[in-house]
Amino acid sequence: MSYVWLDRREEAARRENAPIRLMIVDDSLVARTVMARILTGHADFEVTAQAATVAQALDLLGGCRVDIILLDVQMPGQDGLSALPALLARAGGARVLMVSGATADGAEATVRALTQGAADTLLKPAAIDFAGSFAATLVERVRRIGRAPAVTGPVSRRRPGSAGRGAGADGVVECIAIGASTGGPHALSALLAALPESLEAPVLVTQHLPAAFMPFFARQLEDIARREVSVARDGALLVPGRILIAPGDSHLRVARSPEGVRVALDSTPAASGHLPSVDPMLVSVADVFGPAAIGVVLSGMGRDGLIGAGLLAARGGEIIVQDQASSVVWGMPGVIARAGLAAAMLPPDGIARHIGARCRQYGYARWM
Repeated sequence: MSYVWLDRREEAARRENAPIRLMIVDDSLVARTVMARILTGHADFEVTAQAATVAQALDLLGGCRVDIILLDVQMPGQDGLSALPALLARAGGARVLMVSGATADGAEATVRALTQGAADTLLKPAAIDFAGSFAATLVERVRRIGRAPAVTGPVSRRRPGSAGRGAGADGVVECIAIGASTGGPHALSALLAALPESLEAPVLVTQHLPAAFMPFFARQLEDIARREVSVARDGALLVPGRILIAPGDSHLRVARSPEGVRVALDSTPAASGHLPSVDPMLVSVADVFGPAAIGVVLSGMGRDGLIGAGLLAARGGEIIVQDQASSVVWGMPGVIARAGLAAAMLPPDGIARHIGARCRQYGYARWM
């Protein structure tokens, strides 16, 4: 057993020191050449394959393994957006970075790409500059996404009762609060799609996205979740079964009023530096709902959500995080799991089933 353990450690070390392997899929030879030169100028990147069409990319993926696919949207034949599910299924865990002129801020293509599984998007300028801001941003995005997960066996998970504070949470459910960042739109889509239609608790969502994205993001999620989804407005009452999304320029807080629980939007700087931030949402949910709340933290970089998760767990609420294998970036859920606050670590559809099971067992509080 000691030799097996050493072999695994050596393999992990080799993987950590190996360059990030990249495939570039773009019908423009100029774009492929420029991006390849930008990336191969850094020792931690290796461009292992290039393709001019989706069909070529799918063929190449049959014979090589990559960590990240840089994918254009507008290409002859099948476009990159419609090909995204097939590429992800063939890619063996590789992440997709959409690099296209169609992914401008607020563009419909951007939100569709993120909800369908792209790890991130980057606007490709008409004239790509080796030394300009595009080059620096491309390198930063690729490093942030990093290597594809090495997990090939069953997903590791913690069951309720195996973690620290909040692990024994049970009882009626009055509110579900979900936070996410990089990789979050796809995870959130999978979670909401798997929630039982009978779910009566209101759902609050804080996703790190610009304000211009939010109306279309809400419409996308409404189709996926099969329930009403809207961007939160200050003073709005929480309604059973309805999903509210934090605006891109305000924290989504809640507060009790004589008429019920209301939204209280706030733009005060948060410790995480994000606007909106997951922490203020979870803190207010802890104050209002305590042990009757479930807090969920999905894929994302950084530590946003740790403060709020700590308070919610201390008040008896249940904290669930996305597992590492299914996360694009296991920063936000990982820091909460390592702090011993997570009652369970599950993929997004598993989180939905976990919530459904608790609600079936204990029901919903009639607090409205």
